[in-house]
Amino acid sequence: MKKQITWKVGGQQGEGIESTGEIFSIALNRLGYYLYGYRHFSSRIKGGHTNNKVRVSTAKVNAISETVDILVAFDQETIDLNQHELTKEGIIIADAKFQPEKAERTNAELFSVPFTEIASDHGTSLMKNMVAIGATCAVMNLEVDVFTGVIREIFGRKSEEMVKKNMNAMQAGFQYMKENLGNASGLSLAEADGTGRMFMIGNDAIAMGAMAAGARLMPAYPITPASDIMEYLIKKLPKVGGTVIQTEDEIAAVTMAIGSNYAGTRSFTASSGPGMSLMMEAIGLSGMTETPLVVVDTQRGGPSTGLPTKQEQSDLMQMIYGTHGEIPKVVIAPSTAEEAFYDTVEAFNIADEYQCPVILLSDLQLSLAKQTVTPFDFGKVEIRRGKVVEEPEELEDKNAYFKRYEITEDGISPRVLPGTKNGIHHVTGLEHDEEGRPNESAANRQKQMEKRMRKLDSLVERFPNPIAVDAPYEEADLILVGFNSTRGAIEEAVEHLRKENIKVNHMQIRLIHPFPTEQVKPYIESAKKVLVVENNATGQLANIIKMNVGYIDNISSKLRFDGDPFSPDNVYTASKEVLELEYINI
Repeated sequence: MKKQITWKVGGQQGEGIESTGEIFSIALNRLGYYLYGYRHFSSRIKGGHTNNKVRVSTAKVNAISETVDILVAFDQETIDLNQHELTKEGIIIADAKFQPEKAERTNAELFSVPFTEIASDHGTSLMKNMVAIGATCAVMNLEVDVFTGVIREIFGRKSEEMVKKNMNAMQAGFQYMKENLGNASGLSLAEADGTGRMFMIGNDAIAMGAMAAGARLMPAYPITPASDIMEYLIKKLPKVGGTVIQTEDEIAAVTMAIGSNYAGTRSFTASSGPGMSLMMEAIGLSGMTETPLVVVDTQRGGPSTGLPTKQEQSDLMQMIYGTHGEIPKVVIAPSTAEEAFYDTVEAFNIADEYQCPVILLSDLQLSLAKQTVTPFDFGKVEIRRGKVVEEPEELEDKNAYFKRYEITEDGISPRVLPGTKNGIHHVTGLEHDEEGRPNESAANRQKQMEKRMRKLDSLVERFPNPIAVDAPYEEADLILVGFNSTRGAIEEAVEHLRKENIKVNHMQIRLIHPFPTEQVKPYIESAKKVLVVENNATGQLANIIKMNVGYIDNISSKLRFDGDPFSPDNVYTASKEVLELEYINI
């Protein structure tokens, strides 16, 4: 019995690869297994190779695996591109229609199963994915019946007959594989604990966090990999009195969100690198007018159109320094789907309390990898609106305005919502005085600039867990540092390194800006070597650490920018190289 199996299905985009992985994963999640799935797909609607890799385990997993145990192939290209990942005990289940072949060097056993033929015999060739799942069940010693509930949910809306046809096709695939498998299978999974858990992508967690935070408007323009947030909320927001507006472009989206927040309704938008470039001037407007704003950036491969459907973490510097001029800005980087939910809620609270733009930084892997998630605790959710004044005092001077930009000790001025009695004031992107009137004098500029810039002085101390640390060693041989989705791969690499008696600590940076220097520094100081793991070509996080902490000579980088996420083996191997130790494949 295996505690973990990695299953991969591949074929041409548009022929049901995604739905095959979805049906397989949902059923196993409901049995109580932990799953982590990652899709490779092309930036087009139909055609081109795509695959869905799903890791199934009896224990929690937060990263993809370097290897594959079961490869389901709908075309020869899938075998050619992915057979190098197969373990020695691995199995290829391929559609007999294309007369599949494997390379001589591949030790995995190939089973040619007539997916298309069996599916056609049961009604339509479109059901070949059901046949493939049935064959998978035979290899893994799973009962086909565990998929009944999922199949009924998907096809029950059409007819009960359609449910029966799909189940029959699955059963036929199971039977064919059983009859031809012989003694090849050693891929039975150990029994799961049966606990019910959520199964979602990180974008779903962000969308749920926005709803829980009280957001009721999302203006946005579709862009991969952020569009799922928009698609989720299109269905959900109207149920709580909210709405999603598809705008003509990202500039309209962000300015509409600023206007909504100014009016008192929590609003946000989401985009990726190209859209964020268009939003930068408006993000500066949010900072200058001290209007709360939350923007989600789901990073992808760049520059320009770049790699729209591939993993990268190259927006880091842009999110901190992308706006012209200087404004107070917060950049938060969750590293798990659970953190994405709670950090989204916190992003709205910070935006209101500090009256500034907050960027929730994700990446394609975190946003789109479908994974088992512990149910969220809504009891932890609190909504904090900051210095909103509901009843301002009446002004003695009838010509005076409410001091919306009053110079205060903490830099945060009182705020009123439009229509509040005695709350009238100017709002402008020009430099302004306490009442919001344009004022370009040197003295006023100095005071207002200092006021705005000091408002974040207390944020690092107040932010919940600016770093996530697993550091049992006071003097570590090595500390691994990452942000966003690299966490899972680093955690597993650390586990293997510690089994070899190597003193390794791990730190994930969750608050990118303002940088938590005092929290990070002790761990960098106490480690003999520092390895920063990130998906970009220039070591952006490593450079930010050097700028804020120092210890330049101790810091090395493990960079990956080929569009693929890190696996635990990548991080383990890099760690051994930095420590100048021999390594083995994990």
